[in-house]
Amino acid sequence: MITDRTVALYEDLSLTLSETGTGRPALVLHGGGGRATAAGLAEHLSRTHHTITPVHPGWDGTARPAWFTGIDDLALAYLHHLHGAGLRDVLVVGSSLGGWTAAEMAVRDTAGIIGGLVLIDAVGVHVEGEPIRDFFALDARGVAEYAWHDSQRYFVDPADIPADQLAVRQANMATLHVLAGGPAMHDPKLLRRLRHVRRPALLLWGESDRIVTPDYGKAYAEAFAHGRLEVIPEAGHLPHIEQPAATFALLDSYLSTI
Repeated sequence: MITDRTVALYEDLSLTLSETGTGRPALVLHGGGGRATAAGLAEHLSRTHHTITPVHPGWDGTARPAWFTGIDDLALAYLHHLHGAGLRDVLVVGSSLGGWTAAEMAVRDTAGIIGGLVLIDAVGVHVEGEPIRDFFALDARGVAEYAWHDSQRYFVDPADIPADQLAVRQANMATLHVLAGGPAMHDPKLLRRLRHVRRPALLLWGESDRIVTPDYGKAYAEAFAHGRLEVIPEAGHLPHIEQPAATFALLDSYLSTI
């Protein structure tokens, strides 16, 4: 059974959460495409975990205070929620922007709340020679070509999207631009801070991702004290959507070790 609720975190900030399953807590963080892109991850994890899947403030019509302008704000908000809820040994799984958020949470987790970390094609660090693709400069066809292995299957013509849904997508992208700092989409200090994260980190990467390449993922994984990269064939930026069976097998193998 899925429960949707709103939690007042600060005086002017509420979190919209979807929860299901029982067991070890797992926080599932979506990327720029919104919570729907992480639904498969949450459903899989809910078989063995109590999954918590938030909508990032500013996505899908939720409110974002004017001061809420960076991934650090997002990371601290989720840490404060987990701490306030008394949760420990939390598995944090993040895709793309959600992976960046998970990494920022990990370097700030002085209370030892996080017990496991999974980053899926995450942005968020600067890797010399492996620039992050300027997502905001891509049209719909370009997004399909750079983000998916099977671009024909996943291309969506904006002309075919109902006006109300298109408006939501455009608002989501505006929020993404604010929180990610425009096309840069990284924290210049994050890469060198990751060596202080002691929890084992699994980084899952689509072999065909051209938003952030597997070589970018390799450098990301090597920056952690205990990071491991697994590359998934015939998948792009969202391997849990294109190749769910392979992605979940790697995820489950990691979970059996932590």
